[in-house]
Amino acid sequence: MSDVQKLRGGQILARALREKKIKHVFTLAGGFCNPALEGFMDCQIPVINCPHEQIAGHLADGHARITRQPTVCLVGPEGFSNAVPAMMEAWGERSPVIFITGSSTKKREGSGGFKEIDDVAIAAPLTKYSVSISDGTRIKEFVDRAWKMAINGYPGPVHLSLPVDIMFASFDENATSKERPFNSVSKPAPRAWPDPEILDNIIAIIKNAKKPILIGGHGVWWSKTEQKLSAAAEKINIPIFNIPYHQKLLDETCRAYMGLADIHQYAPSKFALHSSDCIIMVGCRLDNQMNFGNPPLIPAESKLICVNGSDEEINYNRSADELLLSDPGAFFDGLAENFSPSEWAIKEDWLEQNIKAREDWVQTSLQQLDSETSEKDWSGGIIHPLKLSLEVQNAMSDGDWLVFDGGNTHFWSEIAVNIASKNGRKFGGILHPGSYSLLGVGVSFALSAKNTNRDKTVVLISGDGAFLSGGLSIEAAFQENLPIVVVIDNNGGLDCISQQQERLFSSGTHFATDFRDIPFHNLFEGMGGHGELVTHRADISAAVKRAIASGKPACVNVKARGVISPIVAATSDKRDKASIE
Repeated sequence: MSDVQKLRGGQILARALREKKIKHVFTLAGGFCNPALEGFMDCQIPVINCPHEQIAGHLADGHARITRQPTVCLVGPEGFSNAVPAMMEAWGERSPVIFITGSSTKKREGSGGFKEIDDVAIAAPLTKYSVSISDGTRIKEFVDRAWKMAINGYPGPVHLSLPVDIMFASFDENATSKERPFNSVSKPAPRAWPDPEILDNIIAIIKNAKKPILIGGHGVWWSKTEQKLSAAAEKINIPIFNIPYHQKLLDETCRAYMGLADIHQYAPSKFALHSSDCIIMVGCRLDNQMNFGNPPLIPAESKLICVNGSDEEINYNRSADELLLSDPGAFFDGLAENFSPSEWAIKEDWLEQNIKAREDWVQTSLQQLDSETSEKDWSGGIIHPLKLSLEVQNAMSDGDWLVFDGGNTHFWSEIAVNIASKNGRKFGGILHPGSYSLLGVGVSFALSAKNTNRDKTVVLISGDGAFLSGGLSIEAAFQENLPIVVVIDNNGGLDCISQQQERLFSSGTHFATDFRDIPFHNLFEGMGGHGELVTHRADISAAVKRAIASGKPACVNVKARGVISPIVAATSDKRDKASIE
């Protein structure tokens, strides 16, 4: 009888993840990681080595958002704290990243072992599940638990702490083969089916509404039901909006899609919200972005309905008038199946009113931009951040991916996306910081978009402060041969903060927010990429096209003027009085 094969804990970990069909692993290869890296090599699971643990986490997050499948971020004990910001960003976007981090030896737990911290407790508020693997023979069990927690209900990041002695120790390869589940391959997450009585009641409310609107959020994206959303809304002629800080659910092929549900950045949503008599939020949370469901954002006289696919989501939305626990797709199916034009009260011209409001907003926004930038102090080609983003998008093609990162850069780019989309631009996808607005994710997300869409152009519009926060991750673009284009909105400082200070400080000035004139384009050239400086607005589009054509990681360094965005203006007005909420 042959001896049972022994495997290190890291190799067992890799095999357990292979059973789950993990396709993307990101790490900073420290000594702790070696047994797992050997396992990934043997299992032929691709691993990207990153210059920093936070970058590894952001890359895992970006890939999870695009593929809508769990990914892995593996870092050592010393790298755990560096990965925490990435956990927070993934948590805000409900991204199913499996964070596997090293910890001090289990044998000496609590006695001040090598690099010992309470990583499980630190990660717990930022993940759905945070636990220390207690025995090498249970690694497969813990991976199975973490996987299911990451994808079930409302998805989100999870954390497994793997003690270094378990990572390196050897165990029988079939230690858990005689325990259930005998088959640990990945399976679809279970979904909630609506209670027929509650569903009928909610459909009756919607049926009697004259001006309903539908707002889609994270739950729609992660359940992969955006096409059912589109089909139901177009059948009934309900305007669709997208919650703020979440990538677009739909593109311009859906006539009912109106854009962002943010009254500061996108005025047509204010018209829709304040004119509606029924607001249906699917896969959303009534958090600060939606003013917790309260007036004046959501009128008191409007009926507020929240449909969510998990009990966790429902609990966040206690203030809604009506709640339905349901998979978003099942709800959209029920909505479409029950629609009858002769029996529903929705006004025939309600969708057309919203389309007209959007068209008027686009025209007015462009007219205001032309008027503002034609004034004398804008002579000489000085670049407005909205003009910058519009010109960049003009240089792109349908199917390309757009990423943006920063403060005002993010907000102006959101506005530009709504304008460009209304004018017919169809992006392959859009990524940006989530609800925590964490700066420095842009390069990582752009790399994720390129790595999963090799035949598409990926362009990142980044503020200079955002690039300084995470820009050195561009090394991974050279290392992995991922030619992305980085357009830097270079206004010489943390302009979003400067503008708030100038409104808040009695002196009317700003403090501790300026940068020196940094030649970002030279950095790319020095690393072997393409770099170009742009100082005139007429040159933006051509420079972006040259950067795309270079076939290299490229930087277009644009000297722009900081202009306060509508949402920053609104935020600073509130902060001057009391708080942001």
